[in-house]
Amino acid sequence: MSNQGMIRSRQGSFNFVYRLIDISIIFLFLLGAAASYGVAFNSLYSTTALIAGIIFMLCAESLGLYRSWRASTSARMLMTTIGVWSLAAALVLVLGFFAKVSSDVSRVVIGSWVLSTCLGLMSWRLIFRHILRSMRAKGYNSRTAAIVGLNENALRMRDQINSKPDLGIRFEGFFDDRASQRLHEEHPDEVLLGAISELIERTKKGEFDLIFIALPLKAQKRIAQILERCGDTTASVHLIPDFFTYNLLHARMGSVGDVQTLSIYETPIFGFNDVLKRSFDVVFSTFILALITLPMLAIAAAVKFTSPGPVIFKQVRYGLDGKKIFVWKFRSMSAMDNGDKVVQATKGDARITKVGAFIRKTSLDELPQFINVLQGRMSVVGPRPHAVAHNEEYRKLIPYYMLRHKVKPGITGWAQINGFRGETDTLDKMEGRVDYDLDYIRNWSLLMDIKIVFLTVFKGFIGSHVH
Repeated sequence: MSNQGMIRSRQGSFNFVYRLIDISIIFLFLLGAAASYGVAFNSLYSTTALIAGIIFMLCAESLGLYRSWRASTSARMLMTTIGVWSLAAALVLVLGFFAKVSSDVSRVVIGSWVLSTCLGLMSWRLIFRHILRSMRAKGYNSRTAAIVGLNENALRMRDQINSKPDLGIRFEGFFDDRASQRLHEEHPDEVLLGAISELIERTKKGEFDLIFIALPLKAQKRIAQILERCGDTTASVHLIPDFFTYNLLHARMGSVGDVQTLSIYETPIFGFNDVLKRSFDVVFSTFILALITLPMLAIAAAVKFTSPGPVIFKQVRYGLDGKKIFVWKFRSMSAMDNGDKVVQATKGDARITKVGAFIRKTSLDELPQFINVLQGRMSVVGPRPHAVAHNEEYRKLIPYYMLRHKVKPGITGWAQINGFRGETDTLDKMEGRVDYDLDYIRNWSLLMDIKIVFLTVFKGFIGSHVH
Protein backbone atom coordinates (compact mmCIF):
# COMPACT_ATOMS: atom_id res chain seq x y z
CA MET A 1 0.00 0.00 0.00
CA SER A 2 1.29 3.46 -0.86
CA ASN A 3 2.31 5.64 2.04
CA GLN A 4 0.89 8.70 0.34
CA GLY A 5 -2.42 9.82 1.76
CA MET A 6 -2.60 7.41 4.72
CA ILE A 7 -3.29 10.31 7.06
CA ARG A 8 -4.60 12.90 4.60
CA SER A 9 -7.61 10.76 3.65
CA ARG A 10 -8.59 10.65 7.30
CA GLN A 11 -8.13 14.36 7.96
CA GLY A 12 -11.81 14.85 8.75
CA SER A 13 -11.77 12.05 11.32
CA PHE A 14 -8.62 13.49 12.93
CA ASN A 15 -10.25 16.88 13.30
CA PHE A 16 -13.19 15.23 15.03
CA VAL A 17 -10.73 13.54 17.38
CA TYR A 18 -9.01 16.89 18.02
CA ARG A 19 -12.25 18.34 19.33
CA LEU A 20 -13.03 15.26 21.37
CA ILE A 21 -9.61 15.41 23.04
CA ASP A 22 -10.01 19.13 23.77
CA ILE A 23 -13.43 18.60 25.36
CA SER A 24 -12.05 15.68 27.39
CA ILE A 25 -9.12 17.74 28.66
CA ILE A 26 -11.39 20.62 29.68
CA PHE A 27 -13.72 18.28 31.57
CA LEU A 28 -11.16 15.91 33.11
CA PHE A 29 -8.79 18.65 34.25
CA LEU A 30 -11.62 20.37 36.13
CA LEU A 31 -12.50 17.02 37.67
CA GLY A 32 -8.86 16.52 38.64
CA ALA A 33 -8.52 20.03 40.08
CA ALA A 34 -11.60 19.51 42.27
CA ALA A 35 -10.36 16.10 43.43
CA SER A 36 -6.89 17.42 44.27
CA TYR A 37 -8.38 19.99 46.66
CA GLY A 38 -11.01 17.64 48.11
CA VAL A 39 -13.92 19.55 46.56
CA ALA A 40 -17.05 17.63 45.50
CA PHE A 41 -17.52 17.63 41.74
CA ASN A 42 -21.19 18.61 41.63
CA SER A 43 -23.53 19.63 38.80
CA LEU A 44 -22.27 23.23 38.90
CA TYR A 45 -18.72 22.14 38.05
CA SER A 46 -19.90 19.79 35.29
CA THR A 47 -22.04 22.58 33.83
CA THR A 48 -19.03 24.91 33.96
CA ALA A 49 -16.93 22.37 32.04
CA LEU A 50 -19.68 21.87 29.45
CA ILE A 51 -20.13 25.62 28.86
CA ALA A 52 -16.36 26.09 28.70
CA GLY A 53 -16.10 23.33 26.10
CA ILE A 54 -18.81 24.86 23.91
CA ILE A 55 -17.31 28.35 24.12
CA PHE A 56 -13.84 26.94 23.39
CA MET A 57 -15.15 25.21 20.25
CA LEU A 58 -16.78 28.41 19.00
CA CYS A 59 -13.70 30.51 19.69
CA ALA A 60 -11.44 27.88 18.12
CA GLU A 61 -13.45 27.92 14.90
CA SER A 62 -13.41 31.74 14.76
CA LEU A 63 -9.66 32.00 15.37
CA GLY A 64 -8.66 29.11 13.08
CA LEU A 65 -7.26 26.77 15.72
CA TYR A 66 -8.49 23.69 13.86
CA ARG A 67 -6.94 24.54 10.52
CA SER A 68 -3.99 22.55 9.21
CA TRP A 69 -0.73 23.44 10.97
CA ARG A 70 1.38 21.30 8.64
CA ALA A 71 3.45 24.21 7.30
CA SER A 72 3.21 26.61 10.26
CA THR A 73 5.47 26.97 13.27
CA SER A 74 4.86 25.35 16.64
CA ALA A 75 5.07 28.77 18.30
CA ARG A 76 2.20 30.11 16.19
CA MET A 77 0.09 27.05 16.96
CA LEU A 78 0.74 27.35 20.70
CA MET A 79 0.03 31.09 20.76
CA THR A 80 -3.28 30.49 19.02
CA THR A 81 -4.13 27.75 21.53
CA ILE A 82 -3.33 30.06 24.46
CA GLY A 83 -5.40 32.85 22.94
CA VAL A 84 -8.43 30.65 22.32
CA TRP A 85 -8.40 29.11 25.81
CA SER A 86 -7.80 32.48 27.50
CA LEU A 87 -10.80 33.96 25.68
CA ALA A 88 -12.98 30.96 26.52
CA ALA A 89 -11.95 30.95 30.20
CA ALA A 90 -12.56 34.70 30.49
CA LEU A 91 -16.04 34.35 29.02
CA VAL A 92 -16.84 31.49 31.43
CA LEU A 93 -15.74 33.61 34.40
CA VAL A 94 -17.84 36.55 33.19
CA LEU A 95 -20.89 34.30 32.78
CA GLY A 96 -20.35 32.91 36.29
CA PHE A 97 -20.17 36.42 37.70
CA PHE A 98 -23.39 37.62 36.08
CA ALA A 99 -25.17 34.36 36.89
CA LYS A 100 -24.18 34.95 40.54
CA VAL A 101 -22.74 31.44 40.95
CA SER A 102 -19.04 32.37 41.20
CA SER A 103 -19.28 32.34 45.01
CA ASP A 104 -20.48 28.71 44.90
CA VAL A 105 -17.28 27.37 43.34
CA SER A 106 -13.77 27.17 44.73
CA ARG A 107 -11.57 29.89 43.33
CA VAL A 108 -8.41 27.84 43.83
CA VAL A 109 -10.01 24.93 41.93
CA ILE A 110 -11.03 27.21 39.05
CA GLY A 111 -7.64 28.89 38.99
CA SER A 112 -5.78 25.57 38.93
CA TRP A 113 -8.14 24.29 36.25
CA VAL A 114 -7.59 27.30 33.96
CA LEU A 115 -3.81 27.02 34.16
CA SER A 116 -3.56 23.21 33.94
CA THR A 117 -6.03 23.04 31.05
CA CYS A 118 -4.00 25.57 29.09
CA LEU A 119 -0.89 23.44 29.60
CA GLY A 120 -2.81 20.28 28.70
CA LEU A 121 -4.21 21.75 25.46
CA MET A 122 -0.73 22.87 24.40
CA SER A 123 1.08 19.69 25.47
CA TRP A 124 -1.04 17.20 23.59
CA ARG A 125 -0.84 19.31 20.45
CA LEU A 126 2.94 19.39 20.62
CA ILE A 127 3.10 15.61 21.14
CA PHE A 128 0.71 14.88 18.29
CA ARG A 129 2.51 17.35 16.02
CA HIS A 130 5.81 15.56 16.74
CA ILE A 131 4.23 12.18 15.89
CA LEU A 132 2.78 13.49 12.61
CA ARG A 133 6.04 15.14 11.58
CA SER A 134 7.99 11.98 12.36
CA MET A 135 5.64 9.99 10.13
CA ARG A 136 5.87 12.56 7.34
CA ALA A 137 9.66 12.53 7.55
CA LYS A 138 9.48 8.78 6.82
CA GLY A 139 7.39 9.39 3.69
CA TYR A 140 3.88 8.96 5.03
CA ASN A 141 1.12 11.41 4.05
CA SER A 142 3.35 13.01 1.42
CA ARG A 143 2.19 15.31 -1.38
CA THR A 144 4.03 15.93 -4.65
CA ALA A 145 4.87 19.51 -5.62
CA ALA A 146 6.08 21.40 -8.68
CA ILE A 147 7.18 25.02 -8.99
CA VAL A 148 6.30 27.29 -11.91
CA GLY A 149 9.15 29.69 -12.64
CA LEU A 150 12.85 29.49 -11.90
CA ASN A 151 14.03 32.45 -9.82
CA GLU A 152 15.24 33.26 -6.32
CA ASN A 153 11.79 32.81 -4.74
CA ALA A 154 11.44 29.44 -6.45
CA LEU A 155 14.84 28.34 -5.20
CA ARG A 156 14.01 29.45 -1.66
CA MET A 157 10.78 27.46 -1.78
CA ARG A 158 12.62 24.39 -3.11
CA ASP A 159 15.20 24.68 -0.34
CA GLN A 160 12.52 25.04 2.35
CA ILE A 161 10.71 21.94 1.10
CA ASN A 162 13.85 19.84 0.84
CA SER A 163 15.17 20.96 4.23
CA LYS A 164 11.94 20.12 6.03
CA PRO A 165 10.90 16.53 5.17
CA ASP A 166 8.51 16.63 8.13
CA LEU A 167 6.26 18.91 6.04
CA GLY A 168 5.33 15.85 3.99
CA ILE A 169 5.95 17.58 0.63
CA ARG A 170 8.05 15.95 -2.11
CA PHE A 171 9.54 18.48 -4.53
CA GLU A 172 9.65 17.12 -8.08
CA GLY A 173 11.04 20.01 -10.14
CA PHE A 174 10.71 23.35 -11.91
CA PHE A 175 8.62 24.22 -14.97
CA ASP A 176 9.09 27.38 -17.03
CA ASP A 177 8.30 28.61 -20.56
CA ARG A 178 11.43 30.73 -20.88
CA ALA A 179 14.28 29.57 -23.09
CA SER A 180 16.47 26.94 -21.46
CA GLN A 181 19.64 28.74 -22.57
CA ARG A 182 18.58 31.96 -20.81
CA LEU A 183 17.65 30.11 -17.63
CA HIS A 184 20.89 28.16 -17.73
CA GLU A 185 22.85 31.41 -17.83
CA GLU A 186 21.00 32.68 -14.74
CA HIS A 187 20.93 29.37 -12.83
CA PRO A 188 23.54 27.03 -14.36
CA ASP A 189 23.10 24.34 -11.69
CA GLU A 190 19.33 23.95 -12.08
CA VAL A 191 17.39 21.70 -14.46
CA LEU A 192 13.88 22.26 -15.84
CA LEU A 193 11.41 19.38 -16.05
CA GLY A 194 9.61 21.06 -18.94
CA ALA A 195 7.29 23.82 -20.05
CA ILE A 196 4.17 24.88 -18.17
CA SER A 197 1.96 23.06 -20.68
CA GLU A 198 3.74 19.84 -19.76
CA LEU A 199 3.11 20.53 -16.06
CA ILE A 200 -0.63 21.02 -16.70
CA GLU A 201 -0.89 17.76 -18.64
CA ARG A 202 1.02 15.81 -16.00
CA THR A 203 -1.10 17.35 -13.24
CA LYS A 204 -4.27 16.28 -15.05
CA LYS A 205 -2.90 12.74 -14.82
CA GLY A 206 -2.54 13.10 -11.04
CA GLU A 207 1.25 13.40 -10.89
CA PHE A 208 1.21 16.60 -8.81
CA ASP A 209 -0.87 17.57 -5.77
CA LEU A 210 0.60 21.06 -5.25
CA ILE A 211 1.63 23.75 -7.70
CA PHE A 212 3.62 26.75 -6.46
CA ILE A 213 3.75 29.75 -8.80
CA ALA A 214 6.94 31.76 -8.25
CA LEU A 215 6.61 34.61 -10.73
CA PRO A 216 7.20 38.35 -10.20
CA LEU A 217 4.16 40.46 -9.38
CA LYS A 218 4.67 42.48 -12.56
CA ALA A 219 3.82 39.33 -14.55
CA GLN A 220 0.15 39.60 -13.63
CA LYS A 221 -1.12 38.74 -17.10
CA ARG A 222 1.10 35.68 -17.29
CA ILE A 223 0.06 34.58 -13.78
CA ALA A 224 -3.59 34.96 -14.76
CA GLN A 225 -3.08 32.72 -17.80
CA ILE A 226 -1.33 30.07 -15.71
CA LEU A 227 -4.06 30.18 -13.05
CA GLU A 228 -6.70 29.69 -15.72
CA ARG A 229 -4.85 26.66 -17.03
CA CYS A 230 -4.43 25.33 -13.49
CA GLY A 231 -8.20 25.67 -13.15
CA ASP A 232 -8.44 22.70 -15.52
CA THR A 233 -6.81 20.50 -12.84
CA THR A 234 -7.74 19.56 -9.29
CA ALA A 235 -4.35 20.46 -7.79
CA SER A 236 -4.04 22.93 -4.92
CA VAL A 237 -2.40 26.08 -6.30
CA HIS A 238 -0.28 28.59 -4.33
CA LEU A 239 1.41 31.87 -5.25
CA ILE A 240 4.83 32.87 -3.84
CA PRO A 241 4.25 35.59 -2.73
CA ASP A 242 0.94 37.04 -3.85
CA PHE A 243 -0.99 40.27 -3.92
CA PHE A 244 -2.76 39.38 -7.14
CA THR A 245 -5.50 36.77 -7.27
CA TYR A 246 -7.79 35.49 -9.97
CA ASN A 247 -11.14 33.82 -9.42
CA LEU A 248 -10.43 32.86 -5.80
CA LEU A 249 -11.83 29.57 -4.54
CA HIS A 250 -11.44 29.51 -0.75
CA ALA A 251 -8.09 31.25 -0.81
CA ARG A 252 -6.18 30.95 2.45
CA MET A 253 -2.89 32.36 3.64
CA GLY A 254 -0.27 29.79 4.51
CA SER A 255 3.46 29.19 4.56
CA VAL A 256 6.03 26.56 3.74
CA GLY A 257 8.80 27.04 6.23
CA ASP A 258 9.59 30.77 6.12
CA VAL A 259 8.04 31.35 2.67
CA GLN A 260 4.54 32.86 2.68
CA THR A 261 1.98 31.51 0.23
CA LEU A 262 -1.67 32.03 -0.65
CA SER A 263 -3.68 29.05 -1.78
CA ILE A 264 -5.98 29.97 -4.67
CA TYR A 265 -8.01 26.85 -5.38
CA GLU A 266 -9.04 24.98 -2.24
CA THR A 267 -12.09 23.18 -0.89
CA PRO A 268 -14.05 24.50 2.11
CA ILE A 269 -14.96 20.97 3.13
CA PHE A 270 -11.99 19.74 5.14
CA GLY A 271 -11.33 18.97 8.79
CA PHE A 272 -14.36 19.39 11.00
CA ASN A 273 -16.43 20.65 8.06
CA ASP A 274 -15.80 17.32 6.35
CA VAL A 275 -17.06 15.44 9.44
CA LEU A 276 -20.06 17.77 9.64
CA LYS A 277 -21.05 17.34 6.00
CA ARG A 278 -20.42 13.60 6.01
CA SER A 279 -22.53 13.18 9.16
CA PHE A 280 -25.37 15.09 7.53
CA ASP A 281 -25.07 12.94 4.39
CA VAL A 282 -25.16 9.66 6.31
CA VAL A 283 -28.05 10.63 8.60
CA PHE A 284 -30.16 12.21 5.86
CA SER A 285 -29.60 9.50 3.23
CA THR A 286 -30.28 6.72 5.78
CA PHE A 287 -33.54 8.41 6.75
CA ILE A 288 -34.57 8.88 3.10
CA LEU A 289 -33.69 5.31 2.12
CA ALA A 290 -35.80 4.00 4.99
CA LEU A 291 -38.75 5.97 3.60
CA ILE A 292 -38.31 5.09 -0.07
CA THR A 293 -37.45 1.39 0.09
CA LEU A 294 -40.92 0.26 -1.07
CA PRO A 295 -41.26 2.94 -3.79
CA MET A 296 -37.81 1.98 -5.09
CA LEU A 297 -38.85 -1.67 -5.30
CA ALA A 298 -41.96 -0.64 -7.23
CA ILE A 299 -39.92 1.52 -9.64
CA ALA A 300 -37.41 -1.30 -10.13
CA ALA A 301 -40.22 -3.69 -11.02
CA ALA A 302 -41.75 -1.18 -13.45
CA VAL A 303 -38.42 -0.64 -15.20
CA LYS A 304 -37.69 -4.37 -15.39
CA PHE A 305 -41.04 -5.49 -16.78
CA THR A 306 -41.67 -2.67 -19.29
CA SER A 307 -38.40 -2.71 -21.25
CA PRO A 308 -35.42 -5.02 -21.71
CA GLY A 309 -32.19 -4.26 -19.90
CA PRO A 310 -30.85 -3.84 -16.37
CA VAL A 311 -32.80 -2.00 -13.67
CA ILE A 312 -29.83 0.11 -12.56
CA PHE A 313 -27.68 2.10 -14.97
CA LYS A 314 -24.19 2.71 -13.56
CA GLN A 315 -22.87 5.91 -15.10
CA VAL A 316 -19.18 6.78 -15.11
CA ARG A 317 -18.73 10.27 -13.67
CA TYR A 318 -15.99 12.45 -12.20
CA GLY A 319 -16.09 12.57 -8.41
CA LEU A 320 -14.02 14.41 -5.80
CA ASP A 321 -10.70 15.69 -7.23
CA GLY A 322 -11.67 14.44 -10.68
CA LYS A 323 -11.46 10.74 -9.81
CA LYS A 324 -13.86 8.51 -11.74
CA ILE A 325 -16.79 7.01 -9.84
CA PHE A 326 -19.94 5.04 -10.70
CA VAL A 327 -23.20 6.94 -10.16
CA TRP A 328 -26.38 4.85 -9.97
CA LYS A 329 -29.72 5.64 -11.60
CA PHE A 330 -32.82 3.71 -12.50
CA ARG A 331 -32.56 3.00 -16.21
CA SER A 332 -34.86 5.33 -18.13
CA MET A 333 -33.65 4.82 -21.69
CA SER A 334 -33.43 1.92 -24.09
CA ALA A 335 -29.83 2.88 -24.96
CA MET A 336 -27.19 3.63 -22.35
CA ASP A 337 -24.36 5.90 -23.50
CA ASN A 338 -21.44 5.69 -21.15
CA GLY A 339 -18.38 6.10 -23.32
CA ASP A 340 -16.23 8.77 -24.90
CA LYS A 341 -19.18 10.25 -26.76
CA VAL A 342 -22.48 10.78 -24.97
CA VAL A 343 -25.53 12.31 -26.64
CA GLN A 344 -27.58 14.34 -24.17
CA ALA A 345 -31.22 13.39 -23.91
CA THR A 346 -33.64 15.96 -25.28
CA LYS A 347 -37.38 16.49 -25.08
CA GLY A 348 -39.18 13.79 -27.05
CA ASP A 349 -36.03 11.65 -27.27
CA ALA A 350 -37.01 8.28 -28.75
CA ARG A 351 -34.56 6.47 -26.47
CA ILE A 352 -36.56 7.39 -23.35
CA THR A 353 -39.03 4.66 -22.32
CA LYS A 354 -42.55 5.40 -21.10
CA VAL A 355 -41.64 4.57 -17.51
CA GLY A 356 -38.37 6.43 -18.01
CA ALA A 357 -40.16 9.60 -19.06
CA PHE A 358 -42.12 9.63 -15.81
CA ILE A 359 -39.25 8.86 -13.46
CA ARG A 360 -37.00 11.42 -15.20
CA LYS A 361 -39.64 14.14 -15.00
CA THR A 362 -40.12 13.50 -11.27
CA SER A 363 -36.39 12.80 -10.62
CA LEU A 364 -37.31 9.35 -9.29
CA ASP A 365 -34.61 7.89 -11.52
CA GLU A 366 -32.02 9.46 -9.20
CA LEU A 367 -33.21 7.79 -5.98
CA PRO A 368 -30.49 5.07 -6.07
CA GLN A 369 -27.93 7.86 -5.68
CA PHE A 370 -28.74 7.95 -1.97
CA ILE A 371 -26.91 4.62 -1.90
CA ASN A 372 -23.96 6.39 -3.57
CA VAL A 373 -24.07 8.91 -0.73
CA LEU A 374 -23.81 6.15 1.88
CA GLN A 375 -20.91 4.69 -0.10
CA GLY A 376 -19.13 8.03 0.19
CA ARG A 377 -18.95 8.61 -3.57
CA MET A 378 -21.45 11.44 -3.55
CA SER A 379 -22.99 13.98 -1.20
CA VAL A 380 -26.66 14.92 -0.80
CA VAL A 381 -25.79 18.46 -1.95
CA GLY A 382 -23.08 19.39 -4.43
CA PRO A 383 -22.48 20.07 -8.14
CA ARG A 384 -24.42 17.60 -10.27
CA PRO A 385 -22.10 15.06 -11.94
CA HIS A 386 -21.87 15.27 -15.72
CA ALA A 387 -20.99 12.55 -18.20
CA VAL A 388 -17.23 12.10 -18.61
CA ALA A 389 -17.52 13.00 -22.29
CA HIS A 390 -19.28 16.25 -21.40
CA ASN A 391 -16.62 17.06 -18.80
CA GLU A 392 -13.89 16.62 -21.39
CA GLU A 393 -15.83 18.80 -23.84
CA TYR A 394 -16.71 21.67 -21.52
CA ARG A 395 -13.42 21.83 -19.62
CA LYS A 396 -11.95 23.11 -22.91
CA LEU A 397 -14.67 25.73 -23.36
CA ILE A 398 -15.37 27.04 -19.85
CA PRO A 399 -12.57 28.46 -17.67
CA TYR A 400 -12.35 26.91 -14.17
CA TYR A 401 -14.82 24.18 -15.15
CA MET A 402 -12.87 21.44 -13.33
CA LEU A 403 -12.89 23.35 -10.04
CA ARG A 404 -16.45 22.11 -9.48
CA HIS A 405 -14.76 18.79 -8.63
CA LYS A 406 -13.09 20.24 -5.51
CA VAL A 407 -16.12 18.86 -3.62
CA LYS A 408 -18.12 15.65 -3.99
CA PRO A 409 -20.89 15.66 -6.61
CA GLY A 410 -24.40 15.91 -5.23
CA ILE A 411 -27.91 14.61 -5.82
CA THR A 412 -29.09 18.21 -5.85
CA GLY A 413 -27.25 21.49 -5.92
CA TRP A 414 -27.24 25.27 -5.83
CA ALA A 415 -27.41 25.45 -9.64
CA GLN A 416 -30.42 23.14 -9.81
CA ILE A 417 -32.61 25.19 -7.47
CA ASN A 418 -31.62 28.35 -9.34
CA GLY A 419 -32.99 27.20 -12.67
CA PHE A 420 -30.01 25.35 -14.16
CA ARG A 421 -31.57 21.90 -14.02
CA GLY A 422 -31.97 19.52 -16.91
CA GLU A 423 -30.75 19.87 -20.46
CA THR A 424 -27.73 22.11 -21.06
CA ASP A 425 -28.14 22.50 -24.82
CA THR A 426 -26.16 25.76 -25.05
CA LEU A 427 -22.80 26.91 -23.78
CA ASP A 428 -24.48 29.76 -21.89
CA LYS A 429 -26.57 27.29 -19.87
CA MET A 430 -23.53 25.25 -18.90
CA GLU A 431 -21.59 28.39 -18.00
CA GLY A 432 -24.50 29.45 -15.77
CA ARG A 433 -24.52 26.06 -14.06
CA VAL A 434 -20.76 26.18 -13.46
CA ASP A 435 -21.01 29.72 -12.06
CA TYR A 436 -23.56 28.54 -9.49
CA ASP A 437 -21.48 25.44 -8.68
CA LEU A 438 -18.40 27.56 -7.95
CA ASP A 439 -20.53 30.02 -5.96
CA TYR A 440 -21.70 27.07 -3.85
CA ILE A 441 -18.12 25.97 -3.16
CA ARG A 442 -17.06 29.51 -2.19
CA ASN A 443 -19.97 30.00 0.21
CA TRP A 444 -20.56 26.46 1.50
CA SER A 445 -22.01 25.91 4.96
CA LEU A 446 -24.16 23.22 6.53
CA LEU A 447 -27.04 25.69 6.67
CA MET A 448 -26.66 26.24 2.93
CA ASP A 449 -26.94 22.48 2.35
CA ILE A 450 -30.10 22.33 4.46
CA LYS A 451 -31.54 25.30 2.56
CA ILE A 452 -30.85 23.62 -0.79
CA VAL A 453 -32.46 20.36 0.34
CA PHE A 454 -35.51 22.30 1.58
CA LEU A 455 -35.86 24.23 -1.68
CA THR A 456 -35.31 21.08 -3.74
CA VAL A 457 -38.41 19.54 -2.17
CA PHE A 458 -40.51 22.44 -3.46
CA LYS A 459 -38.65 23.42 -6.63
CA GLY A 460 -36.41 20.57 -7.70
CA PHE A 461 -38.31 17.29 -7.87
CA ILE A 462 -40.91 18.41 -10.40
CA GLY A 463 -39.90 20.21 -13.56
CA SER A 464 -37.95 20.00 -16.75
CA HIS A 465 -35.38 17.25 -16.50
CA VAL A 466 -33.93 15.47 -19.45
CA HIS A 467 -30.20 15.37 -18.74
